[in-house]
Amino acid sequence: MTGLLGPQQIESLLSGQLIGRIACSDNNVPYISPISYAYDGKDLYFHTSEGKKTEIMRRNPRVCFQTDHMHSMGEWESVIVWGNYEELTEPAGREAALKLLVARTLPLISSVTTHLGRHWPFIQENLNEEIPGIVFRIKVTEKTGRFENSMHSPCFAV
Repeated sequence: MTGLLGPQQIESLLSGQLIGRIACSDNNVPYISPISYAYDGKDLYFHTSEGKKTEIMRRNPRVCFQTDHMHSMGEWESVIVWGNYEELTEPAGREAALKLLVARTLPLISSVTTHLGRHWPFIQENLNEEIPGIVFRIKVTEKTGRFENSMHSPCFAV
């Protein structure tokens, strides 16, 4: 069975995941990239380096973000978020976003791109000096979610 996620289920999925995919577009050419994130219950926060996605989002700030949790091929939840890219350059806003990102609970084995700063997992006092790169958020304008919870393949009788 498939269906729509309710508001609490959408919030739970966004809060519980670490990785999603950000989609942007430039001159009708779509671009999608996996990225780690943090969610504060309102907006999504990210840390990245200069590259194709930041170039595109600076030109066209309307973006889409997707994350999911796959229990199995027959049991999953997925959320899609639409919003606007905002680069955080002002020190207080940038530091607040970095605090959200470094406060995430990461698995023991995780990507170096999720380990922000030289002293990870220890949080330094001045994150703006410790962590170079681009910090941005997606100001969320819309969210939707879907799920599937069929435990058996429709092709095989159980």
